[in-house]
Amino acid sequence: GQVSESDALGILAAAVDAGVTFLDTADVYGDGRSEQLIGRFRKERPDATLTVATKMGRRVPQVPAAYVLDNFRAWTDRSRANLGMDVLDLVQLHCPPTPVFHSDAVFDALDTLVAEERIAAYGVSVETTDEALAAIARPGVASVQIILNALRHKPIERVLPAAATAGVGIIARVPLASGLLSGRYDENTTFPSDDHRNYNRHGEAFDVGETFSGVDYETGLRAVRRLGALVPQGATMAQFALRWILDQPGVTVVIPGARNAEQARANVAAADLAPLSAEATATVNAVYDELIRPAVHDRW
Repeated sequence: GQVSESDALGILAAAVDAGVTFLDTADVYGDGRSEQLIGRFRKERPDATLTVATKMGRRVPQVPAAYVLDNFRAWTDRSRANLGMDVLDLVQLHCPPTPVFHSDAVFDALDTLVAEERIAAYGVSVETTDEALAAIARPGVASVQIILNALRHKPIERVLPAAATAGVGIIARVPLASGLLSGRYDENTTFPSDDHRNYNRHGEAFDVGETFSGVDYETGLRAVRRLGALVPQGATMAQFALRWILDQPGVTVVIPGARNAEQARANVAAADLAPLSAEATATVNAVYDELIRPAVHDRW
């Protein structure tokens, strides 16, 4: 959707003022506009101690042959200019084709970027747990970004333990299942024509796992209504969902989006909630096992 420059900078300011120190972006978001706005914010707020993670690879046709050193240099140089950073903190391959995870040449090229001081570290964003495990096995990988939320549990089984053993960071993305876990949607909710929650419900444009975490919309609503009974007094459904992720051993950071400053501050406040009780956690697991696992678990 459309976000004005002043709104975007206001969201960044609210987040950082509330304690956020990690910003996740990508070269494809607004075709560089997101990076440019973060770069401008960094100049305006030199006091802010930030780690900026960007991603690369989705601005070209998704074929393994595109993932070569010359392209990596060009892509990271563009991001460096957009962000105003001589050395990028973290660059992630942006959900590349699966064969890329098994290419020694790709990871040798990423090591070269570190040696050339274009980037300080590299990671990967993945669709599946198998891709995550392949990446974690690479000694130079610093982080794995993967979908993890109360409607997507599979990474808990093997990915989080493997990452913890290897010292690899876990960036939990799509934490609210495209908004389902905000508790604000129902059967009558409509989404704009340019919103993936409208046009990608069955994977028409990209991996359907990115839209509502691959959960059937009506089934997701049923699950969220049951989870809503667990939300502590004074908290929101979204904060409860974020707290559940923070409670998972091995999670490094959660990256919820925000469309305004109030949402940014509310997201941060989730970290102040007490860890969920054993009973609440057991109910989340039971809802997942009953409603979500049969259709989703084995797909990603």
